[in-house]
Amino acid sequence: MPTVTEIEYLKKLALIGALNKTVKVSSSEFRKHTGDSSKTTARKLKQLEQGLLIDREIVPGGQLIKMTEKGIEILKNEYVEYSRIFSSEPDNLELEGNVVKGLGEGQYYVNIPGYRKQFEDKLHFVPFPGTLNVQLSERSSALRNRLQEMPSVHIDGFNDGERTFGGGICYPVRVGDIEAAVVVPDRTHYPTDLIEIIAPVKLRDALKLKDGDRIVTQLKKQGTEGQE
Repeated sequence: MPTVTEIEYLKKLALIGALNKTVKVSSSEFRKHTGDSSKTTARKLKQLEQGLLIDREIVPGGQLIKMTEKGIEILKNEYVEYSRIFSSEPDNLELEGNVVKGLGEGQYYVNIPGYRKQFEDKLHFVPFPGTLNVQLSERSSALRNRLQEMPSVHIDGFNDGERTFGGGICYPVRVGDIEAAVVVPDRTHYPTDLIEIIAPVKLRDALKLKDGDRIVTQLKKQGTEGQE
């Protein structure tokens, strides 16, 4: 768990550009952003490196620094917490992103009877045999962890006699005026900035969507039958 000081240093590094690129800075220059002495600043940067929160290379005139995925994830969690503090509607969550082409896995799994029956019983609609894949924006990707706070429906894993299928969680949403659900399998190789949405209709046709189109999903504030 990073200390408060380490998080503050990560914020300062992000503000000078180390979030998305490598920046060159000396400890004496960076201390102007932290208010600490050059010696303390150098020590804290070394701690960030040892904690695998930044990549750092000492070069003539300073050091090359870029935040690691681990460091970026810490800042994303901070962003989520601040969003919760300042949000005027703490029980409301919108995720937005762009429609992208899927891998065809959604269509396969939605058609499996063991899943399909649970979707029908617990979500109260028969899903179209396919999913809408949405690549979340950077802001929504940071907020994705808040899904865990929203009303949800558990989909049980099962064995059909030949193989075992894992469970997952469904989060009821609205896409436009259409009732739908974000599906999050217990085991998935999809990146965290990609979500899959099931609905009783083909969303691409109903909403006239094509790859690259922006879409907003509105998570329901109120509970659902079968809520976990």
